[in-house]
Amino acid sequence: MIGQSITRVDGPLKVTGRAKYAGEQWDNDIDQPLYGYIVGATIGCGRVTSIDSSRAEASPGVRLVMTHRNAPPQGAPDPSVPSQYSRAFPVLSSDEILHFGQPVALVVAETFEQARAAAYLVTAEVEPSTGAFDLRASLATAYAPAKVNAGLDTDTDVGDFDTAFSRAAVRVDEVYTTPHQFSQPMEPHACLAWWHGDDVYAHTSLQIVSEARTCIAATLKIEPARVHLSSPFVGGGFGSKLGVHAETILAILASRASRQPVKIHLTRDQVFQLVGSRPASHQRVRLAADHAGKLVAIGHDVTTFTNPLWEYAEQTAVCTRSLYAAPNRRTRHRLTKLNLPRGEDVRGPGEAPGLLAVESAMDELAHAIDIDPLELRLLNEPKLDPERNVPFSERRLVDCLREGARRFGWARRKARPASERDGRWLVGLGMSGGIRMAFQMPMKASATMGSDGIVVVRSDMTDIGTGTYTIAAQVAADALGLPIERIRVELGNSDYPTSSGSGASWGATNTCAAVHRACTALREKLTTAATIPPDGIQADGETNGTRTTDGYKDFSIHSFGAYFAEVGVDVDSGEIRMRRMLGVFSAGRILNPKTARSQLIGAMTLGIAYALHEEGVIDQRSGAFANRDLAQYLVPVNADIPVVDAILLDGFDEQASILGVKGVGELGVCGSGAAVANAVFNATGVRVRDFPITIEKLLPGLAETSIAALERGTDRRRATLG
Repeated sequence: MIGQSITRVDGPLKVTGRAKYAGEQWDNDIDQPLYGYIVGATIGCGRVTSIDSSRAEASPGVRLVMTHRNAPPQGAPDPSVPSQYSRAFPVLSSDEILHFGQPVALVVAETFEQARAAAYLVTAEVEPSTGAFDLRASLATAYAPAKVNAGLDTDTDVGDFDTAFSRAAVRVDEVYTTPHQFSQPMEPHACLAWWHGDDVYAHTSLQIVSEARTCIAATLKIEPARVHLSSPFVGGGFGSKLGVHAETILAILASRASRQPVKIHLTRDQVFQLVGSRPASHQRVRLAADHAGKLVAIGHDVTTFTNPLWEYAEQTAVCTRSLYAAPNRRTRHRLTKLNLPRGEDVRGPGEAPGLLAVESAMDELAHAIDIDPLELRLLNEPKLDPERNVPFSERRLVDCLREGARRFGWARRKARPASERDGRWLVGLGMSGGIRMAFQMPMKASATMGSDGIVVVRSDMTDIGTGTYTIAAQVAADALGLPIERIRVELGNSDYPTSSGSGASWGATNTCAAVHRACTALREKLTTAATIPPDGIQADGETNGTRTTDGYKDFSIHSFGAYFAEVGVDVDSGEIRMRRMLGVFSAGRILNPKTARSQLIGAMTLGIAYALHEEGVIDQRSGAFANRDLAQYLVPVNADIPVVDAILLDGFDEQASILGVKGVGELGVCGSGAAVANAVFNATGVRVRDFPITIEKLLPGLAETSIAALERGTDRRRATLG
């Protein structure tokens, strides 16, 4: 059963509308809910000096207006709690404004329309302070955090980087910048909350139920056992639902104050301002090699921003630590404080922006030495982890590169940029390598055989559209030797066994390991049971966290990918069009090739978006995101995406998990954007290092770069030959 391309078991529910999302949920035993609408700050830094809600309170249907003046006391975030998603998340707790759009009031009315209309009648007087909104202008104030995301080291040094770099025959020393990026799932954030006695209940859209429960309890200053959450279906998360946001806390507070259920939906505009984003990054990449292309030094220095209250350090340079061999190495992470919404994990945190820079730099090095970019990567394949000096548990990057090159037809690529034409289109091919950390997280699951012969598998793990219901059912059926029709999977409820949820591509790996153990234990119980009692026979299973397992101490455990892209660039306008894309991936044992391939194709589409489309633009006067809708914050549409294919190599990583499985969800993002960027250079001879690559950035260089100059091989201004 494991490894079969089973169609999603929850598919019929979704296509018929019977899969209920947070904003659609309804409980028959609760009253008609009230509706809340959030009023946001119109400045990026300062404080509220006065607020007049009288006109809103007198509006039809309005039942409550909550501000910092009448909001109940809430717990403060405790920085000693390792995960920001488990810390208290107070809202309307003071008059201080830390970013544009921050809630300054909540209007609750009988209908959504009444609440929204009354929200415009709330008048808040504010006293602006001088805010910092520009990463580039704040680089000089950057500091080193104690740790970066996932508890990883802030800096690393191996060998003598400075000496090796200065003496190298060939050097690349460039700065790459990435913009603010957003998760923006199809399902906007929403919450329906109500109280029953001293217990609070909520339908909300979450990726990690257990951390949300802890956060809400800390905010309300109550015991976690009094918080009951339900999130059976999630319409996409991409990191934005790892933590609790304002709509959930405010719905809970308003429900207690009004003594009625309260539902709050964020508008798309509010999702941009109230849900954290990936911070913009400033990345300096330095590569040094001999004339044959052998790396002698590699350095990656990253600066991103953090909110003054919520420190977040994306692990952007960590991907460089295990990717290519070089005896002398340095990685650095720095933060600067800006008055912007807090940084959060977004689609492949760390590797997605980091590999966009590093793999572009590798392409620049290949061009400087006049070596095939594929051969450069093969030449620098490490035998051991370059920084930890431990074996890789399963490393098949070379297999991915070679198989991808064969299937894609890489051999036909013309090394000289701007030398292939298709009518008015300049055609280019690009490639890149990719790596993604594999995590083992604590997970629990239960399996119960009922007297009807149906096995119910439970965990508070969530399905964010990736197919968790299906693969958990496959693993259970396989362990018990039952047809999948006799397995029922129930997820996303805080009363179920605790998991680490869906995030960082650890969800499927660890949940299925826990399910496997639960079902194996259940099978053993069933062999000795004479009969099945009315309440069934239950067994439990769990996995431990990464730092408690020998495999993660003694091995370097990652998933790998190779990406190949073909683009066309209009010779006159600079318009970029994708023509085709291929990814080849190694992620251990594949639970379900159909769902895994679907995730990888979607993830490569996100990589295309990072290279060519997505960019959050800050209004430097207010700290507002100027393009806070999907009309101006561009994401790919069908016309932007051509044939995209994903190939999965068979494998089994016994160090990663009991099932030999590693995550694939974000692997397709990690490195794919760089393949597109490198294809644009191959097509045009113009290197854009400020992402995304747009017509405005490409066209001036395209106009300046003549075909004759390219044929003479003079377009190597950015590489320094020693």
